[in-house]
Amino acid sequence: MKQEEEKNKMSMKSRGIAGDWHSKTLVSRNWLLLLCLGSFCAGILFSDSLTVLCTSPTPGDILDNAVEEEERKHGDFLRLDHVEGYNELSAKTKIYFSTAVSLWEADFYVKLDDDVHVNIGTLASILVSHHNKPRVYIGCMKADPVIYQKGLRYHEPESWKFGDRGTNYFRHASGQIYAISKELATYISKNQKLLHKYANEDVSLGAWFIGLEVEHVDEKRLCCGSTNECQFKALTGTACAATYDWSCSGLCLSSERMRGVHYRCAENETALWTAIY
Repeated sequence: MKQEEEKNKMSMKSRGIAGDWHSKTLVSRNWLLLLCLGSFCAGILFSDSLTVLCTSPTPGDILDNAVEEEERKHGDFLRLDHVEGYNELSAKTKIYFSTAVSLWEADFYVKLDDDVHVNIGTLASILVSHHNKPRVYIGCMKADPVIYQKGLRYHEPESWKFGDRGTNYFRHASGQIYAISKELATYISKNQKLLHKYANEDVSLGAWFIGLEVEHVDEKRLCCGSTNECQFKALTGTACAATYDWSCSGLCLSSERMRGVHYRCAENETALWTAIY
């Protein structure tokens, strides 16, 4: 009965998570406060999937009009003083975490791309297991090659800072999904003017923590690389927290495939309540 009452409260209050404007992600609005009202935390916030809006580089176009209509419908968007752009993701990350910390009290802040399938209960259980750690950085840790060639995707204009050609980045969480503790989000907020922005957002975040006393947690449940993998794990009771295709940096053709992936890879419906109660 208590769980049902909590669900009713959440469905009335929780608005703010959306996918791209052509296809809603399976992380629906109804899940945001489901996590925020859990007994172990005050809140968990999503970046790309939470409706965090920046100024459109092309105001008045179809996408911008769709955003305006969504905002008129729900009236609960968070607008950042920032112009959207792929090369501005590091700046957006700083502004977002700084704004989120100032507005919401939370134990963890989670960044999530909208073309990633997420099992919320499994994600919550991961965070619960690190609840008592003040400075923790959780994600699928990687150390990809530094791209020095101009014109290639993920080109790093400051590649010389990372060593000779052919070197790899320091280990950092892949940008599709990661979580940071409140103390780290607060650190970003207080020091945002001093934190350097590299070309790639996930590299920037890793750089901000590399010299600090931070526990890096390499959590492979946050990067199941294929639907076959996540389906097998769901059937064996060890559901993935996040699933995407590495080749597409998210689910390939996510607007067409997301529902099917959810059908095959969804966790047990009691997983969330097991994690937070």
